Amino acid sequence: MLIDSHCHLDFPDLAVERDAVVGRARTAGLGRMITISTRVKAFRSILEIARTYDEVYCTVGTHPHYAHEETEVSAEQLLELAVTNAKCIGIGEAGLDYHYDKTPRDVAARVFRTHIAAARDSGLPIVVHARDADADIAEILRDEMGKGAFKGVLHCFTASAALANEALSLGFYISFSGVLTFKNSIELRKIAASVPMDRLLVETDAPYLAPVPYRGKRNEPAFVAATAKVLAEVKGVPAEDIARQTTGNALRLFGKMPPLAAESKAA
Repeated sequence: MLIDSHCHLDFPDLAVERDAVVGRARTAGLGRMITISTRVKAFRSILEIARTYDEVYCTVGTHPHYAHEETEVSAEQLLELAVTNAKCIGIGEAGLDYHYDKTPRDVAARVFRTHIAAARDSGLPIVVHARDADADIAEILRDEMGKGAFKGVLHCFTASAALANEALSLGFYISFSGVLTFKNSIELRKIAASVPMDRLLVETDAPYLAPVPYRGKRNEPAFVAATAKVLAEVKGVPAEDIARQTTGNALRLFGKMPPLAAESKAA
């Protein structure tokens, strides 16, 4: 079984046939999908999606693209939404994006720190979006960790080895998307090879970044198996080992999410 640790089932490209998308994910052997919040104001609709499907869970948070729209959202509000809803298992996605720079950088940093505070206080992991902002992401994570421990994941990792090592030193997980399968992702595969097995996650970031051999198509959770296959090749282990390891890692990181049925029976 696999877990798609990051997708967006509320986005229009997937919403038009959400039942079919979830059905194909089941057929592909996915045990869980985590649909990730990008706006707190849309949280109720995301939560409703998670409540509709047994294998779908969600997070609450504000993507850096929209941080300037939700500066008033407090850590206390995030905390309340997260802890009072059983299907909400994480904070974010939040972070910094200097590629598009849709939010003033100081505002994005402030909102990012608010989300970290909510993660720290709730004990839930923060899902971090980091694009072209390695140094500032590392600095904020180090500074905030000094205020009290929290856990999290760098999602859709495409950053430097230096940021990966910094995050790993802080206890973070690293999640790889379909970008890992792209022909020109040689350096990214080298980084993936260096990440300890117990810190790896896989994701789709659907509907974006479909892996080879689906590149150019709309992505969906079922395609996470293609990324897991390449990750297994990179690590030099059987695909079933990657499935077992990344599933266990996701369940450990997102500890509020209950075990898969097969694991419950085995226990």
